[in-house]
Amino acid sequence: MKKPSPETLVLVKEWVFYAEEDLRNAEHTLTLKEDCPFSTICFHAQQTIEKYIKAFLTLHAIPFARTHDIENLMHQLPAEIQLPLSVVEQRLLTDYATVSRYPGEWEPVDLTDAELAVTLAQKVREVIRPHLV
Repeated sequence: MKKPSPETLVLVKEWVFYAEEDLRNAEHTLTLKEDCPFSTICFHAQQTIEKYIKAFLTLHAIPFARTHDIENLMHQLPAEIQLPLSVVEQRLLTDYATVSRYPGEWEPVDLTDAELAVTLAQKVREVIRPHLV
């Protein structure tokens, strides 16, 4: 890998800062258990994953579209970066950032969904962070 420019390193740090902010928000809100906005937790978990992927892509100068689509972003990752997300989970996480935030035909999320979303975000963080140093 070519050495990233100082500007690129600043941008990567910003992606990570906002990813961590989203993860803290999801983890903290989850402590409310039954009295919490589950869709908000799922949204912030999705945002954590999206921003960590974008941090990696930015660092490695891999172009990516402006999108919330986790499946699409994962296709941009090199083969050696294996994130622990099934295709079904990728699509579900994408929905948390898009359709689940608005009225319409969407199955409401519950505590189990929120816990899984946070766990997936934590796992993606564990895989990507070592590649950002």
